[in-house]
Amino acid sequence: MMHKSQLQVEAIHNGTVIDHIPAGQGIKILRLFGLLHTKAKITVGLNLPSVALGSKDIIKVENVRLTSSQANQLALFAPDATVNLIEDFGVVEKLQLQLPERIEGIFSCPNSNCISHNEPVSSKFKVRAIKGQVRFRCSYCEKSFHQDFMTF
Repeated sequence: MMHKSQLQVEAIHNGTVIDHIPAGQGIKILRLFGLLHTKAKITVGLNLPSVALGSKDIIKVENVRLTSSQANQLALFAPDATVNLIEDFGVVEKLQLQLPERIEGIFSCPNSNCISHNEPVSSKFKVRAIKGQVRFRCSYCEKSFHQDFMTF
């Protein structure tokens, strides 16, 4: 039997904890930061109970510190996530997320007719939030896409 004070996901000594990720977005975030191909110790909790969200994902990465710029990229999939930097099992800094205005070279344009697929150019998107939903507008074809259609 689990007591309320017990952690469902193991604490880390040093590193980064990304909490309050909407359920189902954790895997996308692991891909975004290339964490699936790292040797860092990673603890992932998917569909954990959350008072605020109903259910949530959480990612703990041992000995990796996200920068503010990296944390802001999290806002693309989890605008209300919290990013805590951990030292000696304690939070030493909380990074505030801000949705970046532009992103480059991270996603492929979902429009198969976009020039970015046939030319040696880096993908570029303007980013904005509309009614709580993150939207991406391709700088080349100018089509707008919901976050669920964006691929790496």
